[in-house]
Amino acid sequence: MKAIVQHSYGTADVLKLAEIDTPRIADTEVLIRVRAASVNHADWVYTTGTPLLARLAFGMRTPKLKVRGKDVAGTVEAVGAAVTQFTPGDNVYAELEAGSFAEFAPAPQDKVALMPATLTFEQAATVPLAGTTALHGLRDAGNLQPGQQVLINGASGGVGTFAVQIAKALGAEVAAVCSAKNFALARSLGADHVIDYAVTDFTQASQRYDLIFDSIGNHPLRRLRRALTTRGTLVLSSGTGGRVLGPMIRILRALSMSLFVTQNLRVSTATADSRPLDELTELIESGLVTPAIDRTYPLEHTADAIRYFAEQHARAKIVISVLGNNQEG
Repeated sequence: MKAIVQHSYGTADVLKLAEIDTPRIADTEVLIRVRAASVNHADWVYTTGTPLLARLAFGMRTPKLKVRGKDVAGTVEAVGAAVTQFTPGDNVYAELEAGSFAEFAPAPQDKVALMPATLTFEQAATVPLAGTTALHGLRDAGNLQPGQQVLINGASGGVGTFAVQIAKALGAEVAAVCSAKNFALARSLGADHVIDYAVTDFTQASQRYDLIFDSIGNHPLRRLRRALTTRGTLVLSSGTGGRVLGPMIRILRALSMSLFVTQNLRVSTATADSRPLDELTELIESGLVTPAIDRTYPLEHTADAIRYFAEQHARAKIVISVLGNNQEG
């Protein structure tokens, strides 16, 4: 099969299209014929091997898992002997540890969910990691309640576009922080208020929020806290940080600070399994959430997609289409 393979850490140039063996599946796995995948910040971390702390899990000198890609949408090709939830031909989606930038990808059955019937494969491929991160961050870590004032920092990004819609679905009044060029996108997602970060620093304004969902990490914690109500909640969903430890120092500082202040400072740490995907499917099929796509690349141009993601501050999600490569099936 064709796959995007990585043998060393570096720029997007380390990602190469190659012919490799189709993976075998364990008894509890399904083999997905990939129709589409999508790009996440995690793919960039895996490609570059930075922060260096991540290599403890990924592989110190070279990646342990050679095929890139976490989000997948496709059709079940085969099932393991112990699989009871799926049959060949089912349209499914999932978040994998790695391996979706390929024509076939194995997945544990407990990480797989039936795809929303209302979505294309390309749309469905944008949902697993970003949608789950937003859902967990707002509802579980953030304990969002109807009627609350919620601010989404990074509202036009992959996670942010889902966060705006999920916050609205949960009954919040939503302020979206993005660039002026993305105002129309933010409003189309349901944002009640839109803030141009180039003009207004929301941490210096008078408005206070019950919940801030931060998917950027571009403001110090003390300034983010200033924009919260006395007992408001800050949820950290991302952040870059230094080359060695990445956002870890920021995360630890937030968790320790939360012990001594009336506000709640939390970290979104969603797990990749089928339960939040089933919940997202309900939101999608009810029309409350619709994936937003910036652009789509064919599998062979995955390196270009990763490069665009890293250099151009892409809005919404970037999709890798594999449909054309395995259409005959």
